[in-house]
Amino acid sequence: MIAQLFLTAFLALVLVYAWSVHRTVPIIGLLASGSALAGLYFVWVPEHATALAAFAGIGRGSDLIVYTWVVISLLIMLNLHIKLRLQLDMITRLARAVAIDRTKESRREAGPPQKRRPVMLGRKAEAPPIELQAKK
Repeated sequence: MIAQLFLTAFLALVLVYAWSVHRTVPIIGLLASGSALAGLYFVWVPEHATALAAFAGIGRGSDLIVYTWVVISLLIMLNLHIKLRLQLDMITRLARAVAIDRTKESRREAGPPQKRRPVMLGRKAEAPPIELQAKK
């Protein structure tokens, strides 16, 4: 009886959460409400959980509930992993865009680019171009 009261209180909190989230993410609110209501039903009528488990080929109703909980937990973890990966990709794209913008901005502030002489590795330096010789 104490476990039933504890589980009822917990599932009531899940219902409150589902109600608060249903406006922003309706599918989560619907699934959480359905799971909480099914949980409340099986908490107060455990014989029906056992009958459903026997129909599914599982020995006890509590085993069915544990297996269902494991599957739901794995789906939630997969969903969170996918969301985290998407956020990391968005942060990477944002950081890249900010770095490119800052580089463009600093180049604009520095003025026009100056001509540079090409660097030749392994050879003696050549004479500067004719334009530079004439200015000297």
